[in-house]
This record gives sequence, structure tokens and C-alpha cells, in this order.
Amino acid sequence: MKIAVLLSGGVDSAVTALLLQKEGYDILGLTMINWSSEVADKAKNLARTLDIEHQVVDLQKEFEKDVINYFCQTYEKGYTPNPCVRCNNTIKFGLLLDYALAKGADKVATGHYVRMEYSSIKGRYLIRKAKDISKDQSYFLYGLSQRQLAHSLFPLGDLTKEEVREIARAYSLPVAESKDSQEICFIAKDYRDFLLDRISYTVGPIMDTDNNILGEHKGLPFYTIGQRKGLGISAGKPKYVVELDMVGNRLIVGDAAELRCSSLLAKDNNFVFMDKLNESMEVGAKIRYSTADAPALITPLDDGIKVEFLTPQRAITKGQSVVYYLEDYLVGGGIIE
Repeated sequence: MKIAVLLSGGVDSAVTALLLQKEGYDILGLTMINWSSEVADKAKNLARTLDIEHQVVDLQKEFEKDVINYFCQTYEKGYTPNPCVRCNNTIKFGLLLDYALAKGADKVATGHYVRMEYSSIKGRYLIRKAKDISKDQSYFLYGLSQRQLAHSLFPLGDLTKEEVREIARAYSLPVAESKDSQEICFIAKDYRDFLLDRISYTVGPIMDTDNNILGEHKGLPFYTIGQRKGLGISAGKPKYVVELDMVGNRLIVGDAAELRCSSLLAKDNNFVFMDKLNESMEVGAKIRYSTADAPALITPLDDGIKVEFLTPQRAITKGQSVVYYLEDYLVGGGIIE
């Protein structure tokens, strides 16, 4: 069997390739250039160390169209995007998967920390959280289809990050001590600097929930729900962004308590655990990658999924993904509307 390993030049993808190579698979290292060509050079050296075939796929134009434009347009309309979810759906397990299959690969493998299994009872592939919960990346894969999962492998799901590094050290891989990759590959420091010349915006008033003007904002796309720092106002006590009023071009700030909400509407839902949600279901739901699962009830509506939390959640943010779990199984997820 030929497996294309999406080789990034980091320790996770390197150990992924090594483990599959040791199992006797025919390995093709695939590296996409989506933003910086530096990753291709690192991956090329790594492929040479592993003595595997390596190809570079230039997807810069496609990445600009499918991910960068989405990123900018989402901020421009007052939402907060999740580019990693978008990239996984359309680029890594989309265009790059198609490329791998066209080159004769049977599956692609990545260094994502998730576990996958096939359920003969359900007749579908299921995703579970990784053994190393601190590194679990199932949140970013809720949008994958059964076709995409059928052609995917995730060899690191049963390993901890330290175990992965120990394997890399044992085989003297040069990336054994490499730093973890940054969350958004095309953002070096502050996303606001990246947006400056790519979106339209106008200054406007910063107001509290009693309609008092407290200052002036630099443009609504440069703020996110829950933000406290960088507002440039003095209100006598901490104030947080609670609303982006795109119609009135107002930045609304309030107290911490005003950030909490018990329900949301999710659109563009995809389900992994089943084909679709037919009735209400108790789940654990995450409103962002960094939060813990919170008990919730999800209910299908004509225009999406209603998510009702047992306890109010802080800073529910439009545009971010809400992801549903049943114990450690990934149920699915959608975009917060």
C-alpha cells in the first residue's frame, strides 16, 4: 500500500512517516507550499534523512482563494474565522488528498493527534480524541467527510507528544527538538497587521451597553468578542468587547458578566458520528479549541443546530466553530452564527 505523508518538516509528520515506513508501507512525502517556501526546504531535508520519495505541491493560489480570502472576509463582516478548519476541509484533505490519490497513493497520513476507527455497526469512520488530550486536534477535523476519512490515517493518536519526541530521538531525526508549529501558519505576529491592507474598515465609537461613548475604535474587524486589552478606553473598571455592531459601526463593551450566554445557533454543520442530527442529543460542546467540553443539548432546526448549554459560556464568538462530542467521540460541529 502506498501512503502519502503530508510532510511539514516538523517532528509530528516526521515520526508519522517513520512509523509507517517501519510498518513496511511505500511512503511518498508530500509537502504543500501554501504560504512560505521554507517548509518545503525543511521537508526535503527530512525526506532525504528518511530516504523516502518527496514531492512539493504549490498550492499558494488555491490557499489564497480558499483560506486567506475567507480569513479576511470573515473578519470584515464582524466574525472571527477559524482558518485551520477551513484549510483541513478544502486544502489538506481536499486538494492535497486529491493530488495524492492521483499520484497512486491509497491514503494520506498526517501528524494530527486524533484517533480514528471504523465502526462496522454504523458503517462509517469515527474520530476519537487523542490519547494526549493536551494535544488533541479533533476539534479541527469535524468538517471532514466520510470519503476524506476513508483515505486518511492518523498514526499519532495513541502517542503522547513526549513519546513522539522520544521516537524521533531514538532514530536521530534532526527535528526531534523542533518547536511546535504556530497556530496560524500565515500569521507571524498580530493578525491585525495582516488585515490592514486586505480589508475595508472605518473608525467609529466605542460605547458601553448604556449607550455612553467611551472612545473611538480603529475599525471593527480589529476586535474580537471577549477582548479587554488594546481598547484604549478608561472606564474605571475592566471592560470587554461584547458586540460588534456592523450596521451602526459601533464597538459595544460591557462587564465580564455580559459576556456569558447559554445558547447559540450553529450553521454549516457536518456530522462524523452519524449522517445527520434527527433529534435532540446531549453532548459535550466546545466553543473554541482552547476550552473544555461543556454539557449541552443540541437540537436540529430548519436553519441549523441550536446549542443550549447547561451553564452559560464566556465569549461565544460568531464565526468560530462549535464542536460536539459524545464522551471522547467526535460527533460533529458547525459555525457559530
